[in-house]
Amino acid sequence: MLKHVIIAVTLFLTTFAVSAKSTDLTEFDYPLLLGDWYWFSNTDEGVESEGASYRAMNIKFKSNYRFVIRLLQTDGNVEEWDGKYDIDESTVTFLSHGQPEQQHSYMLSYNQFLLDGARFTKLAPENLPGKWRSSQISGQDVGDSVSEIALSLRPDFLFSAEVSGKNGKKKEHRGIYFIEDDRIVLIYEDGQQDSQFRLGSNTLTLSNKQFGMEAVMRRE
Repeated sequence: MLKHVIIAVTLFLTTFAVSAKSTDLTEFDYPLLLGDWYWFSNTDEGVESEGASYRAMNIKFKSNYRFVIRLLQTDGNVEEWDGKYDIDESTVTFLSHGQPEQQHSYMLSYNQFLLDGARFTKLAPENLPGKWRSSQISGQDVGDSVSEIALSLRPDFLFSAEVSGKNGKKKEHRGIYFIEDDRIVLIYEDGQQDSQFRLGSNTLTLSNKQFGMEAVMRRE
């Protein structure tokens, strides 16, 4: 056990054929890495490492190659440190002031991160997963062609989205999503789309400044 073990809209706000231009976030080489990863001990005693026992660990990976690690000890104390990371297809390296450079092998999926034998799970904000349906759609490129948008965001970071047109036609996408701060990116077979989001108790507002579009979604 390593003491410093480290730990993914524009919804379819566009018409059926419009795709968003890439931004820095959508061009990030390892998008599935981004987000909050958690490891939890399966015993109340935790896992001992270098004289301390840990009950849970969390790491946040950011697209600017910064990370923050929080380690919850069994006595309730929280240890925290941050720094920069570097990553390739099989190795992640952590650099933090006052700490030796650490290099570890890893395996990554859309919601699982295996680091030197420790398995971490990515968690979404508590109120984000669920089934959402548009109550209002506006924007210069939407026009009258889109009548409704339905979005299902699963807690394991899989999604499905369906756009209904007033002509009766529908288009559906399925894939993986990831989030960073107030941005959500949907990755699907034909591409990826990026939106800003605001989350209320029962509403999800998605906007794309590039197209000047916004969709207000209500939880089903």
